[in-house]
Amino acid sequence: MAAPRSCGLWSYARAMRSYRFPGLRSSWPRSLLSARLLSQEKPAPETHFGFETVSEEEKGGKVYQVFESVAKKYDVMNDMMSLGIHRVWKDLLLRKMHPLPGTQLLDVAGGTGLAWVLGDAEELPFDDDKFDVYTIAFGIRNVTHIDQALQEAHRVLKPGGRFLCLEFSQVNNPLISRLYDLYSFQVIPVLGEVVAGDWKSYQYLVESIRKFPSQEEFKEMIEDAGFQKVTYESLTSGIVAIHSGFKL
Repeated sequence: MAAPRSCGLWSYARAMRSYRFPGLRSSWPRSLLSARLLSQEKPAPETHFGFETVSEEEKGGKVYQVFESVAKKYDVMNDMMSLGIHRVWKDLLLRKMHPLPGTQLLDVAGGTGLAWVLGDAEELPFDDDKFDVYTIAFGIRNVTHIDQALQEAHRVLKPGGRFLCLEFSQVNNPLISRLYDLYSFQVIPVLGEVVAGDWKSYQYLVESIRKFPSQEEFKEMIEDAGFQKVTYESLTSGIVAIHSGFKL
């Protein structure tokens, strides 16, 4: 889902990185070079892509493919899946933010905005202590290293700056949780196939929500990144939550 309009925009897309091997000379015979590389290989770190286990290097590309696939029907599907409630959630985020004229706002993974920047949320190309507010809506669960993205959010905020995150969370009512699971796994992928011609991307959507930390767990991650006065508000029985923290 897209975030509300803002003064700045950071894309969700993660740049693919290339690696160099220090100490290896190009003048070496290829066979020797290959043998040395193979001997130095270590198992690639793994993470999750929905319920699938993938290497960390794969995840960025897979997430990018999902959003490339769903882009044309993105807003229509958001309205259909949430019955329009996602607009209310975003309005509540804006009310908490309460931006004033001159506010320096970085909106990460928003999908809309006035100034576009494409890059990596784990390595923001901005100076330290630059922004008054950092927001991210329905994007942080797609980041490979959430802890690094949170540290970067802390770095680019000015002292006194505010972090705000709107994200799917953990339903706190057992009955609603069962109904929500039924709707998520049985209806949303079908809607994705019928409306957008894409079952797999919306299957990933519901799986990625289930893999995201609970409200309390995510609160602790935000605190570990250096934020203080961290709070959260659960909305719609915990289907989503708004987390807030300050750089003090």
